[in-house]
Amino acid sequence: MSTVQVGEKIPEFSAATHLGDINSSEFSGKQVVIYFYPKDNTPGCTTEGQDFRDSFSAFEAANTMIIGVSRDSLRTHENFAKKHEFPFALLSDPDEKICRLFDVIKLKKLYGKEHEGIERSTFLFDNNGILQKEWRKVKVKGHVEEVLEAAKSIQS
Repeated sequence: MSTVQVGEKIPEFSAATHLGDINSSEFSGKQVVIYFYPKDNTPGCTTEGQDFRDSFSAFEAANTMIIGVSRDSLRTHENFAKKHEFPFALLSDPDEKICRLFDVIKLKKLYGKEHEGIERSTFLFDNNGILQKEWRKVKVKGHVEEVLEAAKSIQS
């Protein structure tokens, strides 16, 4: 299965989030930010989620919904979202189907050992479901502001 490229339509998928099931066909008419992060309750992932939370109303004003994705369970997502008051859905992808659609599973090194994990990445789709911008190997500091500016700039 090929991965989505800039200028292409969002792939068809449905998945469970801590707020209920979602289907990519429901995104029509809204811009969508899908951000992939390695693990709930880790420092960088918590900061990134808090940054999206703190900018949530600005994303709403730009007609843009936010979805966070990791391999964590729905229960872990529920606790993570509640603890940090995240107003957006966290999608659980334990079998990596969505992660692989977006090609975010990469070989990583930790303490000299290699393992597969999620490369922090963000994708911005316009209100027609077309991928307008992607960020890979994301550094958390300043990232959400950059995504918000891009979301505002593609608003039609």
